[in-house]
Amino acid sequence: MAKVVVQFSCSECGATTGRWLGRCPGCGAFGTLVEELHGRDGQPAGGAARMPQRLGDVQVAEAARLATGVPELDRVLGGGLVPASLVLLGGEPGVGKSTLLLSALGAVARSGRDALLVTGEESVAQVRLRAERLGGTDEVRILAETELDAVCATLEREKPAVCVIDSVQTLYAGELGSAPGSVAQVREAASRLLRVAKQSGVATVLVGHVTKDGAVAGPRVLEHLVDCVLQFEGDRYHAHRILRATKNRFGSTNELGVFEMTASGLVGVPDPSALFGRTRAGEVGAAVAVALEGTRPLLLEVQALVSRTDLAMPRRVGTGVDPKRLAMIVAVLGRHAGVPLGAADVFVNVAGGVRIDEPGADLAVALAIASAARSVPLREGVASFGELGLTGRLREAAQAERRLAECTKLGVVTVVAPEGTRTIDRGPRVDGAETLRQALHAALEAPRPPTEET
Repeated sequence: MAKVVVQFSCSECGATTGRWLGRCPGCGAFGTLVEELHGRDGQPAGGAARMPQRLGDVQVAEAARLATGVPELDRVLGGGLVPASLVLLGGEPGVGKSTLLLSALGAVARSGRDALLVTGEESVAQVRLRAERLGGTDEVRILAETELDAVCATLEREKPAVCVIDSVQTLYAGELGSAPGSVAQVREAASRLLRVAKQSGVATVLVGHVTKDGAVAGPRVLEHLVDCVLQFEGDRYHAHRILRATKNRFGSTNELGVFEMTASGLVGVPDPSALFGRTRAGEVGAAVAVALEGTRPLLLEVQALVSRTDLAMPRRVGTGVDPKRLAMIVAVLGRHAGVPLGAADVFVNVAGGVRIDEPGADLAVALAIASAARSVPLREGVASFGELGLTGRLREAAQAERRLAECTKLGVVTVVAPEGTRTIDRGPRVDGAETLRQALHAALEAPRPPTEET
């Protein structure tokens, strides 16, 4: 057996060294050397040659998905768990990762499949207390173990349909001298679990901690090893959670899952538009955006506040929107729509903690800012979507028919959209606008004339 040694490799250029250095001797970058497990040089590679298989002879039935019993989780995964896949679920402490996966394991076990939970952070009794609150998890098998060899041996012997490792930072390999949770331990655990999952056909879910900036703790190569990376977002002090995929080899990365934390655990929200898209008539600085997350259209309330400032550089603060795109929208409003914002702070927030990434919500953000700047509310029952260009012109958004259908379901009367957007039968009235200035004229109420005081 080859003797294993620990070396330090640069994550930027790949240079290796026998000890840790603050600066890479190869490229000169600081803080890029991470631990890696290597075999002794000169050891021959073992294993016999194997016959390749024609891609056309692969049986598709072998990749049939396993439904988790949680519709919102299945939506983000692309229809369910793929056998022999490795999924990484990251999120802040207390957001509900363990609760979500325990509910999914309970549904898998009730369907007649074998479900296994490997816990390294909690005792068996602690997991049992959470299971009693959730209910329906009596058939789930549990193993309290942190030694990597024991976990891999158990998976190879039992071969469950689904296995959850909570968490990957608690596993350790005895041949490594570093502490559990270190870069070398996490990479070794992920590599060996990936090999076991592929060979045994076990759909494995790894729970990962996140760093202060929201990235999954451990090396970036951990995200390259797994088949799917899920991010569980939300504030522990608020009821709603957002599940999204940042990587998915078997489905789209644009899908979105919405959950609500209740006394009995996490419950999926099948109609988030009715929850996040509610506004009050006559409210200044509020607009309804028709965004599209994967195949799911969402009606989201965009709130804006414009306040005069004495600062030399006014602030542009966005929560739920891209700060760079927000600065662009503010500049276009001032240059092409006659809304001067050079001496004002602009704050934008997407209600419900949802993050908007697509450019189709540009028009709603611009309308909310213009409403707050002019102190004029939007017309009642108006929603909007469209991409904003630097010239002040509006570009059509993708899948307009699906967006309009969602507006019809929630009783939206009028939709302000780019010129040329097709209408649908029994749908809302579409007010087409070629430029941002025309959109402001169509969406905002006429300013009230000042009253004379006698």
